[in-house]
Amino acid sequence: MPTDQELLQSLETSLVTRLPALLEDVRSELSGDWPDYAEFLDTDLEGIRDGAANMFLHRLVEMASTDPAEGSRRLADETMQAVFEQIGRMQWQQGQDLTRLLTAYQIGARVAWRHVAETAHELALSPTAIAVLAESVFDFVNDLSQASTSGFVLAQGDDARSRDRYRAELGEILLAERSTASVIRAAADRARWTLPERVALVLAIGTEEQVGRLGSYALPVRHGDLVGAVVEDPAVRRGQLAQALSGAGAVVGPAVTVEVLSRTVDLCQTGLALVASKVLTGDPVFLDENLDTIIVHRDERLLTFLRQQVLAPLADLPRGSRDRLTATLCSWLRHQGDRVAVADDLHIHPQTVSYRLGRLRELFGDALDDPRERSRLMLAINW
Repeated sequence: MPTDQELLQSLETSLVTRLPALLEDVRSELSGDWPDYAEFLDTDLEGIRDGAANMFLHRLVEMASTDPAEGSRRLADETMQAVFEQIGRMQWQQGQDLTRLLTAYQIGARVAWRHVAETAHELALSPTAIAVLAESVFDFVNDLSQASTSGFVLAQGDDARSRDRYRAELGEILLAERSTASVIRAAADRARWTLPERVALVLAIGTEEQVGRLGSYALPVRHGDLVGAVVEDPAVRRGQLAQALSGAGAVVGPAVTVEVLSRTVDLCQTGLALVASKVLTGDPVFLDENLDTIIVHRDERLLTFLRQQVLAPLADLPRGSRDRLTATLCSWLRHQGDRVAVADDLHIHPQTVSYRLGRLRELFGDALDDPRERSRLMLAINW
């Protein structure tokens, strides 16, 4: 009577003979829910039969013939490991679900085992040999599943690193002067980031983690020591921006087209400086609501010169008097000469307002009635 070892050699020969039927059954099982995998078997059936399938049968019988204490349970050789790892990579690159691929492997394993079991029964292999064969079939498929999973995960990591690198490059291009529309679009395509029609720059003194709360719709950027992001027109997500940037010490620039975003970098830096000096308040500060203040304070030296010039009539007064008259002049300009409104604003009696205005007219003369001089005074003391 033939031994199991002799029967296993016959098993390999018999399985090779029925291999076309085995692969056809696999193709049939896959055709319903996995038609693309079934089509792959159709287009390269001969190559699969002569390559991977024959290797599978040979290694299966080899494993079943080996004492488990002596041999490794790894059935797939390095070449097959590499092939199925590449299949996993392709699954990620094509946007396919890994679970779908692994399920197809399991279907193939069930069909393969059905053929192996039928052939083993026909050859009268012992129950022990059949049990070893069953274990070997599913260990083999497990090896291939692990290889494809590894390839899928590695492709994910490679893709994420490439995306991050390209997005960093896009951020640099968007903030660089003289970046053309074509260069920006090409960089956005590489980074797989959809360019909005209008964008705004966010700069913050906070951490990358805080700015990262903006979510995937924002493109992270760095400018010197500052962290930030390029976001869609703030009018679209104003509430979401305000919530995400709370506590980050951030300013949000005005909405512009991507080609001119770099021109808002200096504006955002000025905004951050004014936040630090408490000229601007807000959390975050939306600069499109504060452009007048930014214009006035953009160059503090010029503003100081203007103040010294237009407020020269008050320069020689004692500090207390100078401060009271400056506050009155500021309120009078802001309320367009309404003395009652000035009194309410400063919490003083209207007669006190009249007295102070009289004193101001003594000091400034006709300048208080000159529209241009009043504009200069507004710039100097109302921001």
